[in-house]
Amino acid sequence: MASHALIEKFQQAGQGHVFAFHDELSHEAQRHLVNEASEIDLAEVARLTGSLLGKEGAAGLNLDGLAPAPFEPLPANGGDAEAWARAKQAGEEALRAGRVAAFTVAGGQGTRLGFDGPKGTFPVTPLKQKSLFQVFAEKIHAAGVRYKRPLHWFIMTSHQNHAATVAFFEENSYFGLDKGRVHFFRQGRMPAVDFNGKILMESKGTIALSPDGHGGSLRALERSGALDLMQREGIDTLSYFQVDNPLVRAIDPAFLGWHLIHGSQMSSKMVPKAYAEEKLGHFCVQDGHSVVVEYSDLPMAMQREKTPDGQLRYRAGSIAIHVLDREFIRKMAKSGENPGAGVSLPFHRADKKIPTIDAAGHAVKPGQANGVKFEMFVFDALPFARNPLVIETSRADDFSPVKNADGVDSPQTAREDQLRQFARWLNANGARIQTDASGLPAMSVEVSPMFGYDEDSFAESWRKLSLAPEVTEGLYLS
Repeated sequence: MASHALIEKFQQAGQGHVFAFHDELSHEAQRHLVNEASEIDLAEVARLTGSLLGKEGAAGLNLDGLAPAPFEPLPANGGDAEAWARAKQAGEEALRAGRVAAFTVAGGQGTRLGFDGPKGTFPVTPLKQKSLFQVFAEKIHAAGVRYKRPLHWFIMTSHQNHAATVAFFEENSYFGLDKGRVHFFRQGRMPAVDFNGKILMESKGTIALSPDGHGGSLRALERSGALDLMQREGIDTLSYFQVDNPLVRAIDPAFLGWHLIHGSQMSSKMVPKAYAEEKLGHFCVQDGHSVVVEYSDLPMAMQREKTPDGQLRYRAGSIAIHVLDREFIRKMAKSGENPGAGVSLPFHRADKKIPTIDAAGHAVKPGQANGVKFEMFVFDALPFARNPLVIETSRADDFSPVKNADGVDSPQTAREDQLRQFARWLNANGARIQTDASGLPAMSVEVSPMFGYDEDSFAESWRKLSLAPEVTEGLYLS
């Protein structure tokens, strides 16, 4: 039986307890356990245990030589308008040539929103209650129409939500996209371990596995064959964004152009932090390399530092929007196969309360952290990228995440930010819609991405109208 060799392998690695109850499981449960165990790279687990569970792994981040990263400011904030125009033109040429694809990291559930289902299926728009997935699909479709080159869309799911995500797209006929250009694949998983490095069991026949972090998306692209598909299709540039942000410009020609003109392998968008305590990572440089330092790792005194003109010194906030070169992704994905090569996306430890079982197989619900989960962050690829680039973007046009059920970064704030964007576009093109001091209109309107997915495409569609509609409550432009 194939599982015997696997069991022996676990025993030799000091992880034989994973199969302690194997013989008392049903045949189906045994297969399930063997399948889960087959996912695990025992050498990687041993390496991480050695590096992250000791004193060195628990040490704080080294901040020696850290400084704020430079970025390309928007023209409105002093940036070179001609350079931005050239970047947009270069991005549009790449789109017409079919060099670009979209990539959404969509492994999460809507649990924190009180929603039962994949987060991408959560309704977010003000009038039509379109899901996040539909918003992105229409933006990608509209960009394909505009540049006369349909785009491929890669979507990374999780083991937890893969089936439901695919079913959602099938039920909605892929929102008008070509099914053959929408590609789903699962995120990788890592086993949780106790503080001695022993793999934790969720039950007698189930390993405590969890997603390997958004950095695992690079490995998943390689392992799924997505990079090979991109190569066959002539795609060399990937637009990366996360599933919780309905405002994101999924396909942004200027951003793509900056990346290509600069010869960058990985480019990132930033927004100026609204206030020092805002929970965004910080773009920094250290020892000549670009890095992102999480808000939890940068001392608050540094986060509050000001420049002579009164701005935050560490103001370049990371919003998880990137452009990546295909072969750079491949290089980073394969780096784990040769950890001694000096180019490897690092894992981070996260101490968690992990439901498990004891040696007798009895369920244990810990009251405090009892183990470690390992995860990778995609921004940790930045130090290895050639010519990494950070460009500024407008928060109002690119960033309004849906993370919490209420309060900051909630469905309400995202819907209000969409309304502000629609009102701004309408008023910029001669319509008259009353807003409050924050730009929020008193009435609810909605613009389909098929009518306008950014300021330029909206203006073009508006000009083509033979008769501009009266802007009243419930106006929907499609």
